Order: sequence, then structure tokens, then C-alpha cells
Amino acid sequence: MKVAVVGLGYVGIPVAAALASSGVRVVGIDIDVAKAEAVTAGRSPLEGEEPGLEDVIAQGVARRRLTATRDHAAAGTADVVVVSVETPIDPDTKDPQYKALKSALRSLSRHLKRGALVSIESTIAPGTMAKVVRPILEKGSGLRVGKGLYLVHCPERVTAGKLLYNLIHLDRVIGAEDPVSLRKAIRLYSRFVQGRLHGTDWVSAEITKTAENAYRDVQIAFANEVALICEDLGANAYRVRELVNTCPGRDMLAPGAGVGGHCIPKDPWLLVSPVIHQKPVLIPAAREVNDYMPTRMAQLVEEAMREAGRRIRGSRVAVLGFAYRENTDDARNSPAIPLVRELRRRGADVAIHDPFAKSQRGFTVTKDLKAAVAGADCLALVTAHDRYKRLDFAKLRRWMRHRAIVDGRNAFDGAVVKGRFVYRAIGKGEF
Repeated sequence: MKVAVVGLGYVGIPVAAALASSGVRVVGIDIDVAKAEAVTAGRSPLEGEEPGLEDVIAQGVARRRLTATRDHAAAGTADVVVVSVETPIDPDTKDPQYKALKSALRSLSRHLKRGALVSIESTIAPGTMAKVVRPILEKGSGLRVGKGLYLVHCPERVTAGKLLYNLIHLDRVIGAEDPVSLRKAIRLYSRFVQGRLHGTDWVSAEITKTAENAYRDVQIAFANEVALICEDLGANAYRVRELVNTCPGRDMLAPGAGVGGHCIPKDPWLLVSPVIHQKPVLIPAAREVNDYMPTRMAQLVEEAMREAGRRIRGSRVAVLGFAYRENTDDARNSPAIPLVRELRRRGADVAIHDPFAKSQRGFTVTKDLKAAVAGADCLALVTAHDRYKRLDFAKLRRWMRHRAIVDGRNAFDGAVVKGRFVYRAIGKGEF
């Protein structure tokens, strides 16, 4: 079996590595030269802590089972093509944007061989397989799904920081419209997935993926709203959470500075985008709550600085953490981005530190903690990297101009920090 994996990001890279480890010959395809070159050299292009991934990639390359290229023609000899490209939403309309997906499908469709299986792992709105994916593949290849071309939707369930573990151990849902496609997909995924494989139709698979992330988003929104209530009433939301969860059947999540990642901020919108006759209410409301949390962080920064004797306009704020998830470099839809924008709008000069994440347009990220903190009037912690939980507060006091801390992830013990710094935190109203 030979497999082509289109898109070498947080999904495609572990899929390619796991398949190569199972004995399959794999070629990764990505328009990003740096990603293709890194994989071909036996390295992971991802930074941050991804247990086992670097070793599996290196082994796959050393055994000549894994390589990478920019050329979609490499898919022409593949028995299976796995598509894992980004599927963002329009920031204003919240509608799906399938530019990358459509481009990848058009490019590879010209090279598909008869009998090939195409598996779409990208997360997509319900109806996309039938209305977008199938027409493009059939037109470009001249083949028909179920008769010479086989097509499934097997949405990914990976999480940055534990990509390989989730890929191997979690159950997977496989959407197919014909039995041959389903059999081929089960044969493929059984090679490396230890969880159960659940067969269904295309639209049910599309709904399942987007609904599971919308469910998570609603849970987080509940925790965040309770945190805001606790702030207003002078309570500690993290202690309240512990007490709530002593009740059977309750599993309140932790509140925080905001929701990030490629999936949760957009998948709820993918789920509701094709709905015509039933107007969703709860899911958009949850999105509104979670989108507000970076603004609340900025408000807390301003409150803390006021108590420290400093106005926010003309001040210097050090934002700690640019990745959305601790101990990874994944900054997709990070809540640090709207926080930085809001702080700048209020007149602050913002420095950004992260030990893993890279700079991007409009946001310069340094890995030098002292450079970021020196002369700062306030620290705003967005990401709970392990390094931040071990900060030396004595050094911070010497480096900073004014001494205020805003904790967006419950990373610090308020009783310890208070007295050394003006301390504010999401969900902590007792300070």
C-alpha cells in the first residue's frame, strides 16, 4: 500500500508518521517548502512537546517509508490519499472558507488512479462532502464515487501536545456512502488506530465532528460565565469548580483567558452554517462568551495597573504565552491575539513572550523572558506553559517597572503572589 498525505500540519504529520511506522510507504504533500524539507530530513516541523513524534518521523525516513514533496503529482501512484488541509471560517460572516480544500482537491483529482481511496480528515460543515468534495474529485478525475473512486470522511481527533497518542488511541468515525469505500477505509485506519472504528454516512460524520467541538465550546463557556459571576460576587471560581464536581454527574471545566486552537473557535460555526429552518441559539451564545474572555483579560490588566499606580495608556504590558495550548507552538486562533489587539487599542506597548510559538505578521514573539519583562508595568499570563509555573518572582520584581500580574490560567497561587504584586485573575474575585 502507498499513501499520499496532503497537508503536513498538526493532522497530516502524525498521520503520515503513524502510517509509515505501520509499514506503509507514505509521501507527504505540502505547498510549504520548509515543512516538506523538514519531514524529508527526518525532522518534525512542529515545535513544542509532542511525545514520540520526532522519533517516529526519523524512523520512517530512515527506513525509506516516509518522504515529502510539494508536487501533487506524487498522489498519482497512491492507493490512498488522505487530505488534511485547513478549513477556516470568514472572520466576519462566520461562513466556511474552503479555498485550501478546493485547491488541494482540484490539484490531486487530476492525478488520482482508478480504485484509489480518498479520505477527508479536514473538519468541514455538514453537506460539504456531497456539495463540494465529491463534485470536484469526480470532475477532475473523470471517475465516479463508488465506481472507480472511493471516498470517506474520517475527521481527525488530534490535539496539540498529544498528537500521536490521540491518533492511535481514540475511536474514529468513518463516513461513507458505499460499502467498498467503508471497507477500504477500515483496512487503512486499522493499521494504526487502536480505538474503535465507527462507520456511518457522510453527513452524520460531518455533524459528529463539528458537534463534539461545539459541545466542548459550550462547556467552556459555562465555566467562563461562572468565573465572571465569581469575580463579581467575590468568590474563587476554581474552588467553586471543585465543589460543583463533588456532585455526581457534574464535570465543570476550568475557566480561562479564552479559547483557541484550529477547531473549537470555528467548528461550532461550521455546524450551524448550513442550518436554514432552525435558528441555533445556545451555540452562538457560547461563542460570544468565550470570545469575550480576552477582553475581560484586558479589563483586568487595566484594573491591576490602576491599583499599581499606572495608567494603561503609554504603559508596557508583557503577555506571557502566544500559543493557545500549554507546552506547544500552536498559536492558531490563540486568545493572545485579540488580547494584544485590545491592549494596543487601549494604548499599551505590548511585548510577547513564548518559549515555543513563532512570530507572525503583526505579532513579534520573543523567547527571551527578561527582554519581554524588562520595564514592564504588568504581566498578563495567557498560556499555562510549565515554564511560567516556575517563574522566579524575585527576579520579576527586579526586572519590572511597576508590579502587577493578571493570571488568565490559574497558574499562580494568589496568596503567594499578593503582597509582592498587585494580583488579578480570571475567576478570582476575592482579591
